[in-house]
Amino acid sequence: MQAKPNDVITPERAGTLHGLLLERVRRSPNKVAYRYFSSDITPASRHESAPKLRFQKNAWRDITWREVLVEVARWQAALAELKLQRGDRVAIMLRNSPQWVMFDQAAMSLGLVVVPLYTVDRPDNIAYIINDVDVKVLLFESAEQWQELRTVRDQLGGVLRFVSIDKLTNEKEPRLKSTAEFLPATAQLQAAPPCQMNDLASVIYTSGTTGKPKGVMLSHANMLTNAHACLDTFAVHGDDLFLSFLPLSHTFERTLGYYLTVMTGATVAFARSITQLSEDLQTIHPTLLISVPRIYERVYGAIKSKLDEGSALKRKLFHLAVETGWARFEHEQGRGSWKISFLLWPVLQKLVAQKILDKLGGRLRVAISGGAALAPEISRVFVGLGLPIVQGYGLTETSPVIAGNKMENNFPDSVGQPIRDVQVRLGEQNALLVKGPNVMLGYWNNPEATKAMIDAEGWLNTGDIARFSDTGHIYITGRTKEIIVMSNGEKVPPTDMEQAILHDPLFDQVMVFGEAHPYLVALAVLNPETWLKFAKESGIRADMPESLTDSRVQGEILKRIALSLRGFPGYAKVLRILLLQEPWTIDNDLLTPTLKVKRAKVVEKYTAQIKQLYEGH
Repeated sequence: MQAKPNDVITPERAGTLHGLLLERVRRSPNKVAYRYFSSDITPASRHESAPKLRFQKNAWRDITWREVLVEVARWQAALAELKLQRGDRVAIMLRNSPQWVMFDQAAMSLGLVVVPLYTVDRPDNIAYIINDVDVKVLLFESAEQWQELRTVRDQLGGVLRFVSIDKLTNEKEPRLKSTAEFLPATAQLQAAPPCQMNDLASVIYTSGTTGKPKGVMLSHANMLTNAHACLDTFAVHGDDLFLSFLPLSHTFERTLGYYLTVMTGATVAFARSITQLSEDLQTIHPTLLISVPRIYERVYGAIKSKLDEGSALKRKLFHLAVETGWARFEHEQGRGSWKISFLLWPVLQKLVAQKILDKLGGRLRVAISGGAALAPEISRVFVGLGLPIVQGYGLTETSPVIAGNKMENNFPDSVGQPIRDVQVRLGEQNALLVKGPNVMLGYWNNPEATKAMIDAEGWLNTGDIARFSDTGHIYITGRTKEIIVMSNGEKVPPTDMEQAILHDPLFDQVMVFGEAHPYLVALAVLNPETWLKFAKESGIRADMPESLTDSRVQGEILKRIALSLRGFPGYAKVLRILLLQEPWTIDNDLLTPTLKVKRAKVVEKYTAQIKQLYEGH
């Protein structure tokens, strides 16, 4: 059932992102807003006098919209005590939690600008952002985070107040307070100062794979209009239940998993962690899921591994279920004819599909994928099993959604059609250009970068190469700056090749290299469990470094890679490989906080080994 029109708050009615919350509380004060696990993150208040907040350890707890606003008032009062100026920047470095929302809303109610930070980011990168945007208040979570911050504390002289969710003992830093010390026991919400929709609301730093991150300036209007326009593409109902696990510092999660849910009155459950995601899915039973492709890839990899270990009959039933389900999907979309095999679907659904979907909670009516391209093979499996995956597309610089597939007009290998009020066209090299109310105000204190990104007419260059289908769907075919040009003049898309290789559960991470070289090579981080299994079957020692360079092993692995790349042109072959067991992480500076590979850093780290891969040619 669609949400009633008056249940959806329009951008005009909200006015600002804080006005959005006030209107939601007015409309549905007693409806559950958030659900969270109380032993991990409890409400900000630990005062007995805080109204209506009952604590229960090791259990999921609900908090209503009215109770959220009670807590926002306390955060507002605490921030107001610091006498900050309108437009000052304050930063959040928390896991997804009610406090993230409360701090964000309290800050905006005072006209402050919110800067989200990734909890897994490197201390030097956090220090750079804090200084670049001149953060006055930093909210973080734990003693572990504080130990990391202490290593760069001498670079954080501009911060007036550090606030920790956890109480830290034996700390002599005068600027540090726990939330128990920082927040008053009770407070009355004060009226927000006048604010225009086009005023700056947030500065969000993009985790670029090269160079220092840039601060994307988004207004209230940017995010409000983007969330509202998405409702034409991704239908969200007031009785929907989201499971939130992508970091709220990721604009995809923030706009769709936070502001859009306030707009519609849907409930959000905050997952405990990625490692506990499977258990949380089966406990929460969400109806909607927002994710990046890596999560779907992991589930797909687990399914594939289990099938490999199972009987031939199980594999045959699985493939029959997927093929039958996919044919049903194509028929329902008006692109395929009815088939007699559809009569088998009730049995296949019970024996195969539902068992897998139950592991995702059993109630998902749609899963939204964005942030990167989802391989058609993977979407075909999930769609075939009865889980509609709708792929969307966007950038932090576009608040973030540009396009998305609709349930009734879903081409899973595309990123969908432009959302309402967003214009698209192709520029030089078929680069996708975008114009609309979702386009950022610019980069913080960086007019040169802004000018390079947005032309005089307001068209933003995404840097993605695209084509448009007859139906108006957008297909992303590469990156203008991520095409490898080999020494023979052939051009290959490394990202597409890497995604294809990663379908093989033997690999956790892959990077294809070959710029200005005669052939392609790959650097691949092995999955520990699958590598052990491969080594055992091959009769080698998995713990011996020389096994990684064994010619027989490398030959077998190159065959597997060739099989993964069989759909690419003949010149797109990986001829040599560097096998690695040390993962690329944020800590070793080979991944960005959004888990993108820093190609230049990987090349720099393995320069000598890459050179050896080209010896003799």
